[in-house]
Amino acid sequence: MPSPSPGTVPTRTTGTAEPAVEIRGLTASYRQVPVLKDVDAQFPTGTLSAIVGPNGAGKSTLLRAALGLIPADTGQVRIAGAEGKAVLDHVAYVPQRESVDWDFPITVREVVEMGRYRATGWFRRVGRADREIARDCLERVGMSAFARRQIGQLSGGQRQRVFLARALAQQASVLLMDEPFAGIDARTETDLLTLLGELCRDGASVIVVHHAIAQVRALFDWALLLNVQVLGCGPTADVLTDEAIHEAYLGPGGGTVGWVS
Repeated sequence: MPSPSPGTVPTRTTGTAEPAVEIRGLTASYRQVPVLKDVDAQFPTGTLSAIVGPNGAGKSTLLRAALGLIPADTGQVRIAGAEGKAVLDHVAYVPQRESVDWDFPITVREVVEMGRYRATGWFRRVGRADREIARDCLERVGMSAFARRQIGQLSGGQRQRVFLARALAQQASVLLMDEPFAGIDARTETDLLTLLGELCRDGASVIVVHHAIAQVRALFDWALLLNVQVLGCGPTADVLTDEAIHEAYLGPGGGTVGWVS
């Protein structure tokens, strides 16, 4: 996969159609303590977007609640203007690596083929066309040579490439990624960012939980600044001002607010 030269910013697209994801009044609690409070946010179609905020801000919780993986107290989530479980067929999700059982006896190829299960059905064998799609996705992330390798034998960066390939195999229009750059090498980070930029240019919408503020400012079009509540949502340059970041990460009391990431 080609890498950008130093200082090169991937070409980006700002969406003008129906928002890829729109969240209204989302509140979620952990042991009766609000983790997210009345969150309103939207992410444009065809845009590389970031969710940023301090540890405990509710970033990962927001993704999981939006997908229905954890219950929300209140709120509404619309994907491409629609609601309901059926719209989740248009979403691919890459969770944090810590949430995966790396000892499970499954190969890289089988992991990526799992991305085709929504299309084929969970109890049907993956056909030739679906295997071809999986092979193409492995090629796109530079992992074809590892197709027969057990997933637990890979490095952190290689595992992240494989899980991105699985998401690509779903052929979804919206890609949600939870801290995909945590603990990976610089080359893999550059390659993944290049690929995400390509996906957006092709019309996909990518939403990433990310910690590197400088990188978000340089490479992402849209940002949600979160600390339990929304502190800003819009074009990155407008949202990630020095003053807003200071408020989000230090707060009036000099410490961060929140319970889970």
